[in-house]
Amino acid sequence: MIMNPFKQFREEIPKDVPFDVESYEGTRNYFASRTVSYQSPMGGMCIVAADRDNISHVFFTDNFPFDESRCPQIQYPVLTRAQELLDGYFAGEPLDASEIPIQIDWGTYFQDAVWGAIRQISYGEVRSYKWIAEQIGKPKAVRAVGNAVGSNPITILMPCHRVIGSNGKLGGYGGGLERKRELLALEGYPVERLK
Repeated sequence: MIMNPFKQFREEIPKDVPFDVESYEGTRNYFASRTVSYQSPMGGMCIVAADRDNISHVFFTDNFPFDESRCPQIQYPVLTRAQELLDGYFAGEPLDASEIPIQIDWGTYFQDAVWGAIRQISYGEVRSYKWIAEQIGKPKAVRAVGNAVGSNPITILMPCHRVIGSNGKLGGYGGGLERKRELLALEGYPVERLK
């Protein structure tokens, strides 16, 4: 099952839940005003702008959590840029993860360090969780690195699909292991080597 980070903001949530409906609506409208649906060859995705110039979330989802009637690209041009980069990526063009600015306000210092290391992994290459732990100066924190990689809110543009186990196993992926394999194959990585 693919997890949708924004499912709590969908219309199906009953209004009689024990929290402030006004707060719910405010939060839902905040995200809806800066979120676009993107149809990739590997399934639907949501792209969320932190502000005019930065992306805060990109994730695979089978159910876009907001209606499609809004045009946030005008107010948040970074959404158009992200869509253009993803179009090129899925057309087989190399994607440099540093080409789009990101802003994640909720990550811990450790998570930020892990995500920074992930962004250094070049297109078509893979690195291990152990490599990341060594890069951030915490060589024994491999399991914690795995948890931080799994918390990555910006799939593809912060390429956690390029992180595998030291033993050559694929590892996990929030968008599903088959998508991880497809993304690596798209980048020209010999996925037949993976266990």
